[in-house]
Amino acid sequence: MASGEGFLTDEQREVLKTATLNVESLSSSPKSPPSLLSEHLLKVSAAGKAPTAGIAVRHIRRSHSGKFGRVKKDGAGGKGTWGKLLDTDGESQIDRNDPNYDSGEEPYQLVGATISDPLDDYKKAVVSLIEEYFSTGDVEVASSDLRELGSTDYHPYFIKRLVSRAMDRHDREKEMASVLLSALYADVISPAHIRDGFVMLLESADDLAVDILDAVDILALFLARAVVDDILPPAFLTRAKKTLPESSKGFQVIQTSEKSYLSAPHHAELVERKWGGSTHITVEEVKKKIADLLREYIDCGDTFEACRLIRELGVSFFHHEVVKRALILAMEIRTAEPLIMKLLKEAAEEGLISSSQMAKGFARLAESLDDLALDIPSAKTLFQSLVPKAISEGWLDTSFTNSGEDGKVCIEDEKLRRYKEEAVTIIHEYFLSYDIPELIRGLEDLGAPSYNSIFLKKLITLAMDRKNREKEMASVLLSALHIEIFSTEDMVNGFVMLLESAEDTALDILDASNELALFLARAVIDDVLAPLNLEEIGSKLPPNCSGSETVHMAQSLIAARHAGERILRCWGGGTGWAVEDAKDKIQKLLEEYESGGVVSEACQCIRDIGMPFFNHEVVKKALVMAMEKKNDRMLDLLQECFSEGLITINQMTKGFTRIKDGLDDLALDIPNAKDKYDFYVEYAQNKGWLLPSFESSVAEASAAPASAT
Repeated sequence: MASGEGFLTDEQREVLKTATLNVESLSSSPKSPPSLLSEHLLKVSAAGKAPTAGIAVRHIRRSHSGKFGRVKKDGAGGKGTWGKLLDTDGESQIDRNDPNYDSGEEPYQLVGATISDPLDDYKKAVVSLIEEYFSTGDVEVASSDLRELGSTDYHPYFIKRLVSRAMDRHDREKEMASVLLSALYADVISPAHIRDGFVMLLESADDLAVDILDAVDILALFLARAVVDDILPPAFLTRAKKTLPESSKGFQVIQTSEKSYLSAPHHAELVERKWGGSTHITVEEVKKKIADLLREYIDCGDTFEACRLIRELGVSFFHHEVVKRALILAMEIRTAEPLIMKLLKEAAEEGLISSSQMAKGFARLAESLDDLALDIPSAKTLFQSLVPKAISEGWLDTSFTNSGEDGKVCIEDEKLRRYKEEAVTIIHEYFLSYDIPELIRGLEDLGAPSYNSIFLKKLITLAMDRKNREKEMASVLLSALHIEIFSTEDMVNGFVMLLESAEDTALDILDASNELALFLARAVIDDVLAPLNLEEIGSKLPPNCSGSETVHMAQSLIAARHAGERILRCWGGGTGWAVEDAKDKIQKLLEEYESGGVVSEACQCIRDIGMPFFNHEVVKKALVMAMEKKNDRMLDLLQECFSEGLITINQMTKGFTRIKDGLDDLALDIPNAKDKYDFYVEYAQNKGWLLPSFESSVAEASAAPASAT
């Protein structure tokens, strides 16, 4: 062609070809400078002239679609490009079959780990344990698995889960659940945790009733069965009832258990057979079989046969009953002691009776020695001689003499000693304050209902050595205790213990026999004891002893004409005036003091009333009068009474509590009653009039409205 205008020379074409072949490799280099599109293009003038040869040629970057596009930062490229160097996005694939495959090239993945709750883990574990037990019925395996699971603080949740799952199943599982609880009691699960577990069940009764139509009746039966099996004390029902709202299902459960099951004649047998004895043998039947095999063993002396019969019972969790009954038999039949000791030693060496069951049997017997002593007077002495023999022969753990099963000492254990000390303190405080609710709270805090009969003995013994006022207070207290926490059996056992020691008591109290007769007669008049209970008490005493004569005397007092009225006044109405008379006298003496009386005269009048257990009424009326009259002079009287010890800290606290309880009603007549009350409380706390526990109750009361707002 004549003119090369608009065309490239051969040299230019060669340069362009080379640039095109290398454009991608050069543009992807991390060292390639970022360039604008205008710098990569060969500039051609509008007239079609090729650029001069002196201009450096830039490589052109094109997409696979043929369109021009900007190069991304770091040479990553855009759509349709290969991406940047060492790009690890989702488009690149790692071939695990590649000989050069390196697992380190695999992309990292963050794995979220859920923080586990130990309680949730425990609940899941026990569900598996319970289901396995319901399938196999193996008590030993369930007991071992629960022990290995640990987390003893969570045992109440196990009890709740076991019973709640059994409630939604057949009678067989319900019976199995009760049997397992009896087996685990004290050996694996502590009595306190048993109680806590049933409290949780009662509190969740409303929720259980949503899924189980007859939940109230089933749970009531579980509760009754626990009482019959001696894993819950009867007093548990009374205490639990106080903590539950009357409208709750839990409250209904307790009522049903008391009225429908535990109060019926022969209730123990009925309760144990309620689920059809699905385990083929009830607790009572086991006890009977144990008694029969032990009697047979004493007759024939065949240790091998006795061990075989014990093994055939298939109740290894109940072997502590074998130990207990065998020891009682050794006490009753003195000639049988060598045979009994031989049997227990053989059973222990064979592994038939485990060391824990052996210790548990001794501990159970130690707990019931006071009752056993009524039938076997030398029971304590005999038991004390059996323990060292068992330890020396190696089939009773040496720790038993120091701790027993639950920290008990064999005979006069540390727990009993502490209980007696606490009981005496509580009784002395009661004689000063006449505060029955406080005494009952103190007894409940001690948490030893098995010692109720010992408390009764202490109460009457201390009252007998005092004036008629304390005797009257003791009789009134017995009536209150019988209603609240003491059973008739506790009362009977307590009076039996008193009458057994009547001759010793008479050495210190000359008229002990007559006074004991009056206490017995008064207990019958107050419906604490039934007349038939006197015969029961008499049958437990040796004939022709001082105690038996006292029982006959009490029966004669009751049989006399108009006995009720005379016995009610046997202590001369030891509290003096009636309550209404006392209130009237307190009101008058405070009015006289307020009108210009002398502090010392007011204190003497309070002292003359002679009702220190009612001094909380003095505190209450004095505070109300101070609010009404807008005169804080009453505080001077209370300070003097407190300084002299005329009004105790308990009575002072009780008086302030009475004001607090009625503060809403009081505010209707005295608009600033709450403000004045707060001032009096602060003043009393600064003066040390109130118990430390009162401060927390006031704080709770004041915090309640604040939280509501």
